[in-house]
Amino acid sequence: MVRSAILTLAGTLFATQVVAQDAVPTPARSAQLVRMVRQDCGSCHGMRLTGGLGPSLAREALAGKNTEYLAAVITHGIPGTPMPPWSAMLSPSEAQWVAEQLLRGFPEEHRNSAP
Repeated sequence: MVRSAILTLAGTLFATQVVAQDAVPTPARSAQLVRMVRQDCGSCHGMRLTGGLGPSLAREALAGKNTEYLAAVITHGIPGTPMPPWSAMLSPSEAQWVAEQLLRGFPEEHRNSAP
């Protein structure tokens, strides 16, 4: 019993440390995540994220949802719907970051201007 509790605590501490180490994506990764959401998620949720095949991801539409719920949906998808799991493409902390950004009003993609 004690050994089980120690192993559980050790696993929790390890998981917390791993998530804390990459909790905030680098600026380059943030730009990749913004592009991915705008392009890949936008293919179903609308290029402006205001709805399409999938529901709106606008801040107003997500009112009342929390980041943990949204991160879980991003990570695991919604079985029986077209919403796929993104766990192969995103770490748990990246899914959390995307969820936080959605609740704030997702940033626009910054595109480089041609010279």
